[in-house]
Amino acid sequence: MSDYVFLFDLDATITRVEILPELSRELGMYDKMRDLTEKTMRGEIPFRDSFLERVNLLKNLPISQVADFVENIPLNDKLADFIMNNNERCYIVTGNLDVWIQRLMIKLKVSNHVFCSTTSHKEDKLLKVNSVIDKAKVIEQFISPVVAVGDGSNDSEMIGMAQIGIGYGGVRPVAYSTLCNSKFAIYEEGKLCQFLQRLL
Repeated sequence: MSDYVFLFDLDATITRVEILPELSRELGMYDKMRDLTEKTMRGEIPFRDSFLERVNLLKNLPISQVADFVENIPLNDKLADFIMNNNERCYIVTGNLDVWIQRLMIKLKVSNHVFCSTTSHKEDKLLKVNSVIDKAKVIEQFISPVVAVGDGSNDSEMIGMAQIGIGYGGVRPVAYSTLCNSKFAIYEEGKLCQFLQRLL
């Protein structure tokens, strides 16, 4: 048995859609949100700047409304099953906000294995973003060898620093910078899970 730990991006890796663009579709902000998201995933806008701008578009929504939406987002079920069945060794590393993703993390059985952006809030209202996740700094904390899986440019450093870095293109094209840093590129969920299973 190996001692790998597994780090997963959330959007378009575990989920079958990008969460914030999908949410913004219901609010009539889809075009602006999608444009920001696409430019960020391609590395044309720094993740931190883009993320804060995207949060700003949604900040007046009740936290509970966003959390409900995120909890029921479509998942890549085979990958979600892998995470739930091996939750003691799996971690989610996402730029998304703690108060928005908390219920989904409970659903995936990894509520204590999450690295994400943090917030201040009062009751059901988001007050401010306190920190935006730096995925490269997250991976530096691990002593065990790491398997990292993601698709966007903000996953690039994390994947490059992992012992086994996987660019996953099952939902959207893998960002060029991430592809360059990946040891493997996998484009089908079933094959990804088979590969991960062999690393247990």
